[in-house]
Amino acid sequence: QGSLVESGGGLVQPGDSLTLSCAASRLITSVFNPSDKSWYRQAPGKQRELVARLPGSGGAFYTDSVKGRFTISRDNARKRIFLQMSNLKPEDTAMYYCTIGTYWGQGTQVTVFS
Repeated sequence: QGSLVESGGGLVQPGDSLTLSCAASRLITSVFNPSDKSWYRQAPGKQRELVARLPGSGGAFYTDSVKGRFTISRDNARKRIFLQMSNLKPEDTAMYYCTIGTYWGQGTQVTVFS
């Protein structure tokens, strides 16, 4: 098992919500806390794109297509990051990956179908 483990993906309908979780229990606190924390996604046949980023300090960044629908957050005590996704659309269908610093997870699949 790698340093980061994602969970929470699934098969949902348009308009539904999902929360992705990324557990970083194997990272030491001094690495987890100050590191940039991000969620990327990659749809079939498309390039991987940055969805949301929570820098070590400063405000969150969201790609335009998810603004107002997705929220990235972190729990430093539990060494976890989350991506709350609401009003999901078919175009959100992709494999979602969390990153903390230079560490990547294996991905969790989100499929939004009509």
